[in-house]
Order: sequence, then C-alpha cells, then structure tokens
Amino acid sequence: MNPLLSSKDTFLDRIGVTLAGKLTAKTSGYEPYTPSDPETLARSLRPGDILLIEGNSRVSAAIKYLTQSTWSHAAFFAGDQIPLTLDQATRAVIDRPQLIEVNLGEGCVAVPLSKYATYNTRICRPVGLTPEDRLTVLSFMISRLGLKYDMKNILDMLRYFLPTPPVPVRWRRRMLAFGSGDPTRAICSTLIAQAFEQIRYPILPEVTRAPGRAAAVSSYSRAEILHIRHYSLFTPRDFDLSPYFAVVKPTLEYGFDYKRLQWQGQDG
Repeated sequence: MNPLLSSKDTFLDRIGVTLAGKLTAKTSGYEPYTPSDPETLARSLRPGDILLIEGNSRVSAAIKYLTQSTWSHAAFFAGDQIPLTLDQATRAVIDRPQLIEVNLGEGCVAVPLSKYATYNTRICRPVGLTPEDRLTVLSFMISRLGLKYDMKNILDMLRYFLPTPPVPVRWRRRMLAFGSGDPTRAICSTLIAQAFEQIRYPILPEVTRAPGRAAAVSSYSRAEILHIRHYSLFTPRDFDLSPYFAVVKPTLEYGFDYKRLQWQGQDG
C-alpha cells in the first residue's frame, strides 16, 4: 500500500497521490554540468543557507519553464540542528538529515545532503544575520517539519502536466502562485521565503515611488519604498537573483589555483 494513503483517504486523495507520483518521477538522461564534489559542498554550507537544485522530474521541467531558470527546487540547510527521530537516535545515522524541503505529495520533510549529490546545485547565503535572527529562521523551518500536502487539490497539480503552457511571461509567476496556499509550497521556495519574512530579511523587494509624489523635488519625497512581496510569489531563482543573498561556490571556498589544473593533452 502506498505510504501516503490510509483507509480514510477519499477518492480525490487517491487521485492526488497518483498525480503526484507521475509528476515527481525522474526523467532519464539527466547529467550535471560539472562533476559533483559532495564533501566540498557539505563543508561549504552553513545553517540558514539556501541550496538551489536543478531537478529532473516533470514538475521540475514546468517550474523551470515558468520561472525561466535553471533552478526548479530550493532546500533550506539546517545542518545538525534538525532533531533526530527516536529511530535515528537509537542507531548510527551515517547520512543525517540536514536539509528541510517541501515536496509534492509529501509535504515538509528533512532529507540528507546526499540526496542531491549528483545534481547541479547553487548555495545562496543570507548576509549579516544576527544570531537571534538566524535562530528564528531555523526554528521556523524546523517547526514546519511534518506539514502535509493536501492531496485533494487536484487542480493545483494539473497545471504541472503542461510543462510549457501558452501564457505570457508576465503571468507565469502568478500561475505558480495559483492555488489554495499549501499546494503552492510544492515549489518549496515559498515556505523558505515565509521564514525570512519573519525577520524582515529582503529577498527581491519591489521598488515603487511614494504615491502622488512624482513631481516632488525633495529627497524625502523622491525616496523609494521597499515592499516585501507576499511569500507565495517567490520562486527558487529569486534567491539566486537577490542582491541580498551571496552566491557561494564550493570550488572557490578553500583556495582555488588554476595553475594546478591538469588539461587533456598537457605535458607533465
């Protein structure tokens, strides 16, 4: 029996489980651009970092198209702050869960970093977080572990079966945000954005001029107001584009020397 189903589930729940399984099934032929170095990636991550992932499922293809981006998934790195289950605590946990993510059909779960060892990834790091704010974000994400995905929201899943919907670019972000709220978090970045919203940390604030002040000459009147977008509108690529998140490249973190590279055909 499917672990996502129980005897009390409705007909719509069962349809939802079937759709979710088809959407999250891996496609064949995926290869990362560059060889992955899981150990260097693990050493480079810090609690509070966002790990962007290029997925290879049907829902990933739809998200990449709708957001015009390489990144289709975002996971939150909590490191060893994630509490172990009783089962994990009573046995040797070689591959400890360190990432918090939201998956279609599963909800909010903790997974090991090794899950993405063979994927293209990017680390995006918030800059200058105070210890108190970092703890607030960590606590928010950890407290959401176990949140379930509402399998009855069939319409929310159907949009992903058309990976290239004929909609104008300006409407695509709204198409991702369409839905009842919880299913929208299937694109994962919305819950992370909500966590940073708790500490008023900006991701991609909208900039608008104060209304009725277009002709004013004072610097105060011309000041632009930053508006934090509602968290449901954020996508994985926004952390990459954000001027407030640093892109961390593991290959450069621990001393890169191009002179030491060995090129094919190069004499010793």
